[in-house]
Amino acid sequence: MSERKSVLLRLDPAIHDALARWAGDDLRSTNAQIEFLLRRALADAGRLPDRAAPMRRPGRPGRQAGS
Repeated sequence: MSERKSVLLRLDPAIHDALARWAGDDLRSTNAQIEFLLRRALADAGRLPDRAAPMRRPGRPGRQAGS
């Protein structure tokens, strides 16, 4: 898997709270919710790169065999 990029994002507290609630409803972290929304916006604009790795499904990762 390729290395993930980190970015600093400054948000209005009310926007952050709304994103956090929405993320919780979708069983995602706030970070994953932001990435989901950015990917959707890029796809809608026809700008999502073909080489972009697929997003992980929401929720907890499944148990791995042998764990």
